[in-house]
Amino acid sequence: QLQLVESGGGLVQPGGSLRLSCAASGSIQSMYRMGWYRQAPGKQRELVAFITSGGSTTYADSVKGRFTISRDNAKNTVYLQMNSLKPEDTAVYYCNAKPKVIGLLDYWGQGTQVTVAA
Repeated sequence: QLQLVESGGGLVQPGGSLRLSCAASGSIQSMYRMGWYRQAPGKQRELVAFITSGGSTTYADSVKGRFTISRDNAKNTVYLQMNSLKPEDTAVYYCNAKPKVIGLLDYWGQGTQVTVAA
């Protein structure tokens, strides 16, 4: 059972930056990919970005060029650097781990709130 703990959320002004961290209780190298999702009030949860075990990254169009996902395998931690934040980035951000073994359920963190407002 992998536990994921997010941190780094908070209140930031438009145009500002935040860095989210996701600390895993076990090896993230055993996961097929690690990712960040977000859910705004009244909306469905959506993919923000993910990074595979091989280091390939994928981003939602809405965050391309502004957000960067990275991983530190030695620390079993995944990061999401968020720059040029916009009010529409306001959401609860969740860390996700997708196992390599097909059929196993994904792991989720408890979420961290990001609020972008003046």
